[in-house]
Order: sequence, then C-alpha cells, then structure tokens
Amino acid sequence: MQTKKILITGGAGNIGSALANKLIDDKSNFVVIVDDLSTGNLEKLPSNKLDNWRFVKSDCNDYTQLSSIMYANNFDYVFHFAAVVGVARTQNNPIAVLNDIDGIKNILSLSKNCGVKHVYFSSSSEVYGEPVEIPQNEYKTPLNSRVPYAVVKNVGECFFRSYWQEFHLPYTIFRFFNTYGPNQSADFVIPKFLTEALKNNPINIYGDGSQTRTFTYVDDTIDTILKIFNAGLLKNDVLNIGSDKLYTVLDLAKIIIQLSGSKSEIKFLPPLKEGDMTRRQPDNSKMREILNRELIPLEEGISRLMNDSLFLQLSGVK
Repeated sequence: MQTKKILITGGAGNIGSALANKLIDDKSNFVVIVDDLSTGNLEKLPSNKLDNWRFVKSDCNDYTQLSSIMYANNFDYVFHFAAVVGVARTQNNPIAVLNDIDGIKNILSLSKNCGVKHVYFSSSSEVYGEPVEIPQNEYKTPLNSRVPYAVVKNVGECFFRSYWQEFHLPYTIFRFFNTYGPNQSADFVIPKFLTEALKNNPINIYGDGSQTRTFTYVDDTIDTILKIFNAGLLKNDVLNIGSDKLYTVLDLAKIIIQLSGSKSEIKFLPPLKEGDMTRRQPDNSKMREILNRELIPLEEGISRLMNDSLFLQLSGVK
C-alpha cells in the first residue's frame, strides 16, 4: 500500500492535533505536524508510539522555514490549519493576524511547486461577520466580515479559489463553527467556563449573555473531515462544519454549572468593543449528509471534557 504523505500546519492546536491523532491510526498515512507553538502545545501531540508521524517546530509565515520542510517531504496532501486564534488574542494582535496571509500564500505557492494533490484550508464562521440571515449558508449568505481575523480568512478563501482557477490546485475550505474538545485552548468559551466552574470560581460573561452560539464537539468535526478526505469529496468547494443548535452564552454558563455541580457565580462584564458577534448559526445540511449520524449533544460533550485527563491537566484542575 502506497504511503500518503500529509502535512498539518497548526497541528499542535485544537482541531489540527485531533486530526493528526486520527490520521496516524491509518498506517498508510505519514503525517508531519508543523506548529510554531505560539498557541499550540506539545502536550496535544500524539501520545502513542507509532512511527508514522513527526513534529517540526516552524513558522508557516516564514517562507524559508516552510519551503525546507515541503521540498524535503514531497507531500501528497496539506491541511493548512495554522493561524492566530481567539477573540481577545486576535483583537490585541491585529498585525500578527494579518501576517497569516503570508502563511496562506506560502502554503499555496509551495503546494503548487511541490506537486501537492489537494490542499485543505481552515476558514471560520467569522467570515460571515454580523449575520444578515440565519442560518448561514455556504453559497447564499453574504460574507460580512470586518475584524482582521475574519478578513484574513476571507482573503485566504479567495487565494485558494484563485490557485485552483489559475494553477488547477484542488482545494477544500472548512468554515468551522466553535469546535470544542480536550485540546482547545483555555481562553475559549467552553474550556474557560468549565475550568472556572470546576474550581468554583466566578464565570465572567461579556455583555448580558444573550449572544447566541452553536457548539460542536471535536469528534463531529474530525469525523466529517476524515470522510471528506478519505472519499475525495467536496473538491473545490466550501463546507460549514458545526452544530446548528443554538444556545445563549448565559445558557451555556448555566448548563456548565449544573453539569459540574459547581458553586460558581455568574458575573457580567462590559461588552467587548468588537469581535463578539451577536448571532452565529450554520446551515449544516451538507455536513449532516456527509457525517450521516446525529451530532454529539452539548451536555454529552461537556461531560466528556470533565472526564478527560488531558483537559483536566491543561486546565490546571488536575
């Protein structure tokens, strides 16, 4: 069986690390994980002793660093998931966010020159901006992004489409909607709320908590990606990946307090100046068709987190 050589950038992050762990279960895959560890964590890398993967600390925005990796490995497939992430982090570091455009251009240019068969891009629900309609559809809903993170993802999507148009480099774009799991950074809403609840600390909410969100357990996200990858689906296409069940941020806090048996109080802070969209909900009909099973309910996903040793370790609870 011929080995498939796969590059995952941002592979020490939330979705990238979960994808790497699943891909190496298939012995016909050889996975190179690249991350600059600015937000990633070595603890999230595969813990088993399989020899069909390796890690390289590198910055995708640096062409020289990335080119040495790509020319040395002759990858068949590339998942470009590296990015500056997190509402507060992206708001506080807008230039670093904009620099991620360099990484997108580097990935595409080198993929074209190195004979990569297919590139996959981690976009975001943020490209929709403040929604003009709910649910948000991949083809019909206007992209209304303003903040740097969302603009970069939108520009990235344009680059991927343009490389197909001009150089026939096949692509697939994933628009992720709040994927949570054991490997998610502690400054995202579910791990942040759950960590505080498990410590009986106050849970802080920006604004009145009426913002609505959907939350997708990482297994649903990864299973969808793997089905697309293994079956060669959605060539030169875009997909919303996320649950369509809406919760307010206040409801989320209450659910976490109830499930954890916490004594935490909820405290309300002034709203964020920018980047905290009031509503977000995907049209996930294409995802459901591909996944072909029910999505994991929020309560079950949170319960899984509370019993996950890596999450407890990374959150400082255990």
